Amino acid sequence: MSTPVVQGWCPGAHRPMMSGDGLVVRVRPRLARLSSAQALGLCELADRFGNGTIDLTNRANLQLRGVKEADHQPLLAELAALDLLDAEPGIEVRRNILVSPLYEAGDLTARLAQELINRLGELPTLPAKFGFAIDTASKRLLAGDSADIRLETDAEGLILRADGSETGCRVSEAEAIDRVIALAKWFAEHFTPDTRRMARVVAAQGLPQDWQGSTANATGAPLQPGACDLGVLYGAAFGQLPARRLIGLIEDTGASALRVTPWRLILLEGGAAIPASAFVTDGIDPLMTTDACPGAPFCPQAQVETREIARALAPRAPGSLHVSGCAKGCARMGPADITLVGRDGRFDLVKHGRAGDEPCQHGLTQETLMTMDFT
Repeated sequence: MSTPVVQGWCPGAHRPMMSGDGLVVRVRPRLARLSSAQALGLCELADRFGNGTIDLTNRANLQLRGVKEADHQPLLAELAALDLLDAEPGIEVRRNILVSPLYEAGDLTARLAQELINRLGELPTLPAKFGFAIDTASKRLLAGDSADIRLETDAEGLILRADGSETGCRVSEAEAIDRVIALAKWFAEHFTPDTRRMARVVAAQGLPQDWQGSTANATGAPLQPGACDLGVLYGAAFGQLPARRLIGLIEDTGASALRVTPWRLILLEGGAAIPASAFVTDGIDPLMTTDACPGAPFCPQAQVETREIARALAPRAPGSLHVSGCAKGCARMGPADITLVGRDGRFDLVKHGRAGDEPCQHGLTQETLMTMDFT
């Protein structure tokens, strides 16, 4: 079995990644939000240029898959017309910004995110996956999601925290983005080829006391499908949004906009809660705790088909389930109760671990898995 290749970067719009079914083109919505016109337009592009689906990523981005190389430039022109493309490729690469999806227009989260977007050109050269989280509500929602520099709050105000540090430093709104840029410059001076994320630099070298001292607010309960103050949340099995069905959902709910999250949920602003068989509407649906990458033949490194068996096993798995086409484990970086890893057309089983961990069983067939007791 060949060792899976870790690319070390994520696809973008200007710089797509080749996969088994064509180019993967990533769209980064500003403030994690698309107007209904932008969302409907993106669905049309997924049908016209891609495979008819839109993927939600764990960085709250959207991906079109199956794009032909000859269609890449025409697709970019259409994305630009929808105002979903940064004119400057260097800015697109830097715009790795997670925002808590329940922000209100013009609130602290929105103001900080917009200022950071406006000042991305001031950042130093950073590793491709370096990112930011703006999580300033009274309860944090992004604490478990990938980010290197975090803006959070405590009982007294705003905190800037380096990922990997238990505490952060208190900052005012006026100085917050200045301090974000300063912390990014500190990181740029200290990272190495082996420590390309903030938490690893903090663990290896320590963090100056000036950046520490204040403990952020507690984390909030994870969001679930259903109605909320801003509209309604719908889940997407494996993060896949069927474009045609999404068009119907947006139109039928009367939503004014779509917000994306890192958790395979979309929020339809002002939308009504309606039956939607193509989406997850029940928070206890086992598909909400099941991860599966595209698998073979869509990913050239995958050694098994993944999503069909993930759907079949989801109701039977005790707790969380991760089906990975190879040992990279792209669909879920953290541990799952049950992880199945593709190897030479069969599966290895890892319990309470990650795809790259040592399996407790090897070479399982689909037929064997369908009759196994995983408890």
